Amino acid sequence: MTGSDVTSSAKAKYLQIADDLTAQIRSGMLAAGDPVPSETTLMERYGVASGTVRKAVAELRATQLIETHHGRGSFVRSRPPVQRKSSDRFRRIHRKAGKAAYLAEAEQSGGKPSVAVLFIGPTEAPEGIAQRLDLPVGSQVLARKRRYFREGVPTEEATSYLPWDVAKDIPELFAENPGGGGIYARLEENGHTLAQFSETVRARLATKAEASALALSPGSPVVHLVRDAEATSGRVVEVCDTIMAADQFVLEYRFPAVD
Repeated sequence: MTGSDVTSSAKAKYLQIADDLTAQIRSGMLAAGDPVPSETTLMERYGVASGTVRKAVAELRATQLIETHHGRGSFVRSRPPVQRKSSDRFRRIHRKAGKAAYLAEAEQSGGKPSVAVLFIGPTEAPEGIAQRLDLPVGSQVLARKRRYFREGVPTEEATSYLPWDVAKDIPELFAENPGGGGIYARLEENGHTLAQFSETVRARLATKAEASALALSPGSPVVHLVRDAEATSGRVVEVCDTIMAADQFVLEYRFPAVD
């Protein structure tokens, strides 16, 4: 595309530039990990002002084709393929086989998973979490915060909150590795048989802290998922608050067709 090409169309100049760069990415002319040409280079190439170039680059960020790192510039995205987050990952058969949900999930979608434990310990229950656990705001709960990776790239961050009276007598819940089958297996071994899970899902833009934690460009979308684990007693024994890189997941759910 030349400067005259840009000015000859009724389509906004920045969108024409974004389309041209998109075509270069799709064709492999700009490969994964390659730097996007500098602002000055793009201004000269297309004969436009800096503001137009910035809008074009912002358009590529919005479509998740590039990512921008402060002080380094913009690069063609090279994140791993989308993985599926299926409701089947919570089946008891996985826990009995010693697989935590994220391991079962990784096996289904492919890829090499890993997890980093960021925090384990007592904390005050935030308002929304306390409500789901049917506890007064500020009640002491056990928090377990983890960051998950796929092929070494961060894809989600999750914090589990458990009522203190449930967690305090299960020492494995305070360990970085709670053992085969994860915390749900430990809960069931201690009499808290799980009956059902319920999830609330919404999409929004990442906060600055979330973008940093998941290596996302500013303004990238995330999926905010909050899950309740309810025991056969009717009590919610865990709430998991999860932030996921939106471009990395497809959410799959299985629903019964009977009453």
